[in-house]
Amino acid sequence: MLKVLMIRRSIDAKKAELAELEAKDAEFQTREAELEASINEVEPGNAEQEAVVEAEVEKYESEKAEHDEKKQTLSSDIERLENELEEIERMAPKPQSPEKSKKNEAVRGDTNMEMINIRSLPMNRRAFDALPGERRTAILAQEDSKAFLEQMRSLKGQSRAVTGTELTIPIVFLELIAENMFRYSKLLNRVRVRNVTGEARQTIAGTIPEAVWTEMCGAINELSFGFNQITVDGYKVAGYIAVCNSILEDSDVNLASWIVEMISESIGLAMDKAILYGKGSASRMPLGIVTRLAQTARPSDYPASAPEWVDLHESNIKKIGGDSVTGAEFWAALMEATGNTYTTYSRGEQFWAMNSKTHAKLRSKLITFTASGDIVANLAGTLPIINGNVDILEFMPDGDIVGGYGELYLLSMRAGMTIERSTEVQFLQDNTVYKGKQRADGQPIIPGAFVAININNQSVTTAMTFAADTANDAQLQDLAIEGVTLTPSFDPTKLTYSGGTAAKNSAKVEATAVQPDAKVTIAVNGKNLRNGGTATLTASASNTIAVTVQQGNAVRVYTVTVTGAAGG
Repeated sequence: MLKVLMIRRSIDAKKAELAELEAKDAEFQTREAELEASINEVEPGNAEQEAVVEAEVEKYESEKAEHDEKKQTLSSDIERLENELEEIERMAPKPQSPEKSKKNEAVRGDTNMEMINIRSLPMNRRAFDALPGERRTAILAQEDSKAFLEQMRSLKGQSRAVTGTELTIPIVFLELIAENMFRYSKLLNRVRVRNVTGEARQTIAGTIPEAVWTEMCGAINELSFGFNQITVDGYKVAGYIAVCNSILEDSDVNLASWIVEMISESIGLAMDKAILYGKGSASRMPLGIVTRLAQTARPSDYPASAPEWVDLHESNIKKIGGDSVTGAEFWAALMEATGNTYTTYSRGEQFWAMNSKTHAKLRSKLITFTASGDIVANLAGTLPIINGNVDILEFMPDGDIVGGYGELYLLSMRAGMTIERSTEVQFLQDNTVYKGKQRADGQPIIPGAFVAININNQSVTTAMTFAADTANDAQLQDLAIEGVTLTPSFDPTKLTYSGGTAAKNSAKVEATAVQPDAKVTIAVNGKNLRNGGTATLTASASNTIAVTVQQGNAVRVYTVTVTGAAGG
């Protein structure tokens, strides 16, 4: 166990070092552009200029080679350590039988999750507090738990920044958090959840064939299950929270309870939204059910080994009803729409996600009166006639219902949830800042097993806004060069532009980043220019204007090629 913790800490440290090196790639790009411009400016036959430039080129190539070598070494080290970790975890002893576990529980101090169903706890009860007293005492008595909580407190009142330090949550806490997320996430209880390491190919069975009757002594027929594979990665869902230092003064029980609860709730809520509306790998998150249903063309990176891609944007996205449609007519239409979830793979229970307003409208469609005049609206935890569990998710649009066979959505959870902390970020507020991280990916295995329906006879909402990743937003919102018209028109997602021929050979260059604290640097023909400054363009020649934006670990370089005006 200790070796596993050490390896994970080493991996995290090397990844942080690698990220720092990768952030410097933009600097080398700028230097290369500057040297290229210097080479072009050398006067033919000027030995002195050639010697100076040659020396700078040699220095650049030497430093660049050293930089690339360090990156390669770190990448190799990370891969080696991850393979070592995977081997250790693979060779780890199997879990003990319940009988043997019970004999040893007093010695080992396990959380003994079987003693309590955390997922069924009421929302006003914290998971850690719900554990039996002796269990909580045992957890807090473990050396890794004591070290973890003590390290969290150790920063209280410090004025220095803590850099490059990462706390790995003790395994006993991870177990609690993992279980507790199922309370705050409605859909983790509905979909298929698998714990994996690294990029993983998940094999899934295809159509279950019919067995073949034959003679008693006849040869046995081969059954073809049509196995398919999908590939899942590990994107990070994370955020930070500021903890008042007075909380850090509380007992270990209160601190542990608070940590478990807050991290569980935050990540659980993000998981639900991603399962339904996640934008996929391009946005570094899982692919949501609705997002997949709305696809109108096979993605260019769709795996060849995955199930055949099918266009579902008309068959499995429906609008029905409206205020005028009630009673049997409405429920018949809804039943028909939900029936599109049937595939040869469909098995298990269905779920139906909606917000409380949509749920109330469904109830209104069921109102009837008994012989005694009592009102009846029979819609509890399942959809009548259609069947399937109802989950209330308030972030969903009014009138939209999304659901199907949850077993056919795969959510892969990566091991290694961590917390990082610092007292510097909100020092004046007397807060210690903690950030939690969990890696996950997911996608519908069989998309045809899901539907999205709007019961107000309006178009289904197929795109959802997620919390912006402002910490790594290295985009420009505007780029203006005096006397130059950009082709194509400026778009934050496009990095290369042509500016045609400038009106004159002096032009003000001004770049505005989306995030006000992002670092913006401008280089014209390799020479630095302050943002908003006036660039001097070379007459009747091609000029390169490079705008580099850096925010967090993200770097973007926008490039504009402009021809200087004739005649200087």
